[in-house]
Amino acid sequence: MSQPDSGQSGPRYLGYARASETPNLLSQLFGLELAGCTRLVSEQTKNNWRNRPELTRLLGELGPGDVLTVTKLDRLARSTRELLEIAERIHISGAGLRSLSEPWADTTTENGLAVLAVFAGIVEFERSLILERTKDGREAAKARGVKFGAKPTLSSEQIDEAKRLINQEGQSVEQAAKMLKVHRSTLYRALRRVEK
Repeated sequence: MSQPDSGQSGPRYLGYARASETPNLLSQLFGLELAGCTRLVSEQTKNNWRNRPELTRLLGELGPGDVLTVTKLDRLARSTRELLEIAERIHISGAGLRSLSEPWADTTTENGLAVLAVFAGIVEFERSLILERTKDGREAAKARGVKFGAKPTLSSEQIDEAKRLINQEGQSVEQAAKMLKVHRSTLYRALRRVEK
């Protein structure tokens, strides 16, 4: 749901609200209006974070000097990483971001930009820790004999039987696959894997 712009030129104060319940949405819109937002954009969704067309459209419209305002940062993003991606997109457009509940995240001020830069560093640090732990975990699992990847559809006995049917009985790969109740491409892959 989007209110038309007032037609004024220069920087605009745009408000974005998102909620699953109408009373919460109306409360956000009221707070944004009180904060001086001249255009209000809202979405009412239940746990659908992937489909936010109004937010996507609003981010695409932002220009230099515009300020996108939310009542709380969790109305804008689901994770710190997503918040930083949105904040970066806003920054690239020359606009600012402010939250009524979290004034420390106001990117129209130097302090707000500094705080988001610290967050970006923390997110990158967390990402490198996760990658390192994942790598260590995989190596430890491999050392214990854990096999990664999809479990083979055919056992070694079934592959031996298919080879016997093809080589000794002269059946085609398609006929052997039918007898083993698998698709011929599955049998081709299994035979290639054994040859390697």
